[in-house]
Formats: sequence, C-alpha cells, structure tokens
Amino acid sequence: MGDSERFVIVGAGMAGAKGAEALRALGFDGRIALLGDEPHRPYERPPLSKDYLLGKSGFDAAYVHEEGWYAENRVDLQLGVSVQRIDRALRQVELSDGNRIDFDKLLLATGAHPRSLPVPGADAEGVLHLRNVEDSDRIKRTLARVERLVVVGAGWIGLEVTAAARTAGVAVTVVETAELPLLRVLGPEVAQVFADLHRAHGVEFRFGTAVDEIRTAGGRATGVRLTDGTELPADAVLVAIGVDPEVSLAAQSGLRVQNGVLVDASLRTPDPNIVAAGDVANAFNPLLGKQIRVEHWANALNQPATAAAAMLGRDAEYSELPYFFTDQYDPDAGGIGMEYLGHVDPGGYDRVVFRGDVAAREFIAFWLDGGRVLAGMNVNVWDVQDQLKTLITSGTAVDPDALADPSTPLNDLIAR
Repeated sequence: MGDSERFVIVGAGMAGAKGAEALRALGFDGRIALLGDEPHRPYERPPLSKDYLLGKSGFDAAYVHEEGWYAENRVDLQLGVSVQRIDRALRQVELSDGNRIDFDKLLLATGAHPRSLPVPGADAEGVLHLRNVEDSDRIKRTLARVERLVVVGAGWIGLEVTAAARTAGVAVTVVETAELPLLRVLGPEVAQVFADLHRAHGVEFRFGTAVDEIRTAGGRATGVRLTDGTELPADAVLVAIGVDPEVSLAAQSGLRVQNGVLVDASLRTPDPNIVAAGDVANAFNPLLGKQIRVEHWANALNQPATAAAAMLGRDAEYSELPYFFTDQYDPDAGGIGMEYLGHVDPGGYDRVVFRGDVAAREFIAFWLDGGRVLAGMNVNVWDVQDQLKTLITSGTAVDPDALADPSTPLNDLIAR
C-alpha cells in the first residue's frame, strides 16, 4: 500500500486511537484521519466511574496517548467534529462542518450512547448520565453537595457510581427491574454477592419495580415515583439503564445493523472497505461460535489490532474471550476488585462453583455447563487469568469438587 492512501477512523475514543496506533505498528505509511466529536484527545472510559470519579487519579491518567503522539505519528486528529454521513459509493465521509474526506478504508469506532429514561421529568436538572468526562465531572460535583441519590439501574455503571456515592457519604437507593443487581450478566448465585456487598455499605435496593416519573420542582429533580406507587425523595437521579450502540451512520449507509454493526471474525463488514471495532461491533467470535457485542474496555483495547490488519488486507481474526473488571469500594476494607473472563448467556449454565471464601469476598466463581467451564470471575484473587482462559478454551469437563477445592491447583485441573 502506498503512502498516498488515506484511512479514516470515525470515533476518537480508545478503539479509534488504538486503531491508529495499530496501523502504524503494522507498517501503514499512508494518511490517517482520526475524527472525534468530543473536544478531548482520545481517553479511556473506565476511570470515569472508578478512580477519576473517586478523585484518586487526575484526568491525564486516562489519555490513551501523550499529547504529541498524534503529530509524531502523522495522525490527523480532528476533534469537536462529527461525521454526518458515509458515502460508500464515493468513499467519502461528510463532516458536520460541511467538509468531505475521501477514504480508501474506513474504521467505525463510534461506540455507544447511554439510554434515556422515557418518563416525565427525564430532562430535569439533576438527572445524570455517565458517558464522557463532563458527565463524570458533573456527577463528582453532585456527590459533593447532595445528601440523597437515586440510581436507576443496577448494572456495572450504576453500581460503581453507587459505590462512589456511598464513599462520599451520600445515601443511595438503587431501583432495578430485576430481582437482583447484574442478574442477567451473572445469574442469581453471583448477583447475590453484589447485593450483599452494597447492602453492607448502606445501600437500599428497590427490586422488581421501575421509575414511572422523575418528580421535579422548579425544573430540578426532587425524587422519583415508582410503578408500584412508592415515592423516593432525592437530590439527584442517576440514570444507568445501559447503552445502545451508535449505529446511525452505519444504518444510513446501508451496512448491516443488528445490535451493533454486524462484522465477521476479522471485523470486516460486507463492504470490503469498512471495518468496525469496539462497543459498536457485533462480531463473530470463533471461540464462542456466534455473534457477540461486548461493551467493555478490553474490546476497545484489543479489537483495533485485528481491524487494522483487515484494513491492510491481511488475514486477521479476533478470537479473544470477553473480559471485564470492576472495583467497588475499597477491597482492603470489605470492597471488591474483580475480573471476569468468558461468556454465559442468561440461563445458559447448569451450575456455579465457588472456590474460596464467598463471605469474605475472596473467591473465584466458575459458570459450568455439562462440566465445561464457560466463564470465571476472580474476586480479590489475582494472577489467575491465564489459568481461567485455558480452562475455558480447552472445552473439557472438569471435576466440580476439585474445581471448588483451593488445595487443588487450577493447573492440575487443566492437565487432566
């Protein structure tokens, strides 16, 4: 490929920045345009609900690259500009400022956006969401001045902000339509661990109900009314009911869209000139044998190398197991530091095996189906990811009793 070619990356988050980095690492010497609608150079999002929100780290620690990296690597980083349209026939993107940019190859790294709550009062002052650094700053300022917070949604973001709020001394009530937090992701056995964790830190849960209205006075949120008629007073409301992949550009251009941009294992769309990576990509995973879209940091970090190889016309396949992590409260003071590896569909397992002390929140949980390990989650136990990956990818049945026995090394189970 010649140096006259131009590759365009739409989305200047982690996936977009890592895509540019991977292209240069793989020897691409052409032009790269990295387009982002935020005013900041690419940054990682996990700190927004973790250390940055807690004040443990500054925002500088979240940047993907040093400020001079883009110029040094001849990456045309354009910030504060959005792509309005993709013209696949002309191979151009049309920008919000009216300019058009030609591309030879295009990487879609458009990410996802938070779902809004379709109820009266959802646009009131004091109703919060979390997606970008301005949102995190707003939440941080709010936690410093309020006494009561209602969190709508007991997923990862909702629980991490809940932990930050309780650490700041704010009273928190979490409203969740399911019967436990993270129930769809973890199942009831492990979801109960998170319910117990937050209750131990003074959090009140309202399960099996939803928000019917956000109550307001003078344009500001003053609480919520639930579908069961309960009124919960609050000084602010965080809406954390999940995200939707940002597929509007792909859909307008006629690409296949279904819970994200549909791509194959190489992250290619049916258009040979367009690939997708990160939160927006619904990719075929060869290890799992199906399409899957993962909304976690590891995909944004690792998928772009495969996408870049595909853009360069090389054989490429993304076959990593889904991975995510969370930190909720201080692990040294009854909190949780956790990593999860693998994938389990809701109800797609027949038992959970625990190894270690669940009550002390120092254990590994394994999701099994027919004796095969589908996923593993290490809580306040470290340096076991390699063993978990081998257990999962081997596809062989293990003895559940040996799996539960901490005196049996995980490597011994792998060797059997």
